[in-house]
Amino acid sequence: MADGFPPPPGPDEVPDPAGPVPAVRPFLVTSGRVAGAGAGEAAAERPMPVETQVIATAEGLDALGGLSFERHDIVAACARPQSLAEIAARLRLHLNVVRVLADDLRAAGQLAVYVPNAAATHDASVLRRVIDGLRAIPDSRGVLRDTD
Repeated sequence: MADGFPPPPGPDEVPDPAGPVPAVRPFLVTSGRVAGAGAGEAAAERPMPVETQVIATAEGLDALGGLSFERHDIVAACARPQSLAEIAARLRLHLNVVRVLADDLRAAGQLAVYVPNAAATHDASVLRRVIDGLRAIPDSRGVLRDTD
């Protein structure tokens, strides 16, 4: 900490969600790219749904030391399967930033992406479980959201 900056997190560490929020604009993190505007026709039609499950691959975990900032945090957080919504909430990143970076990491072979069946996403019970899961994530003060 001699240079005034804290040491970088280790490969198994995920940033503390109660920590300071970065002041970097989302469009800088994604180089101006937006979700759903990637290569290929399917990507241009619709961005990955918020309930898309992602998990780090062996290649991604091996590459953790070489990944920068948000990409490192996403792969580290995905040592177990997580939805894009969970990652965005836990890392306090904009959902579209997570979508763009997750797509980049998928293309690099560092994340495996599992898009749910479109019919299941319209099932009210699935949507209720997603909402309940998001409410179970404490806010920046460590307080759970209202469950009503």
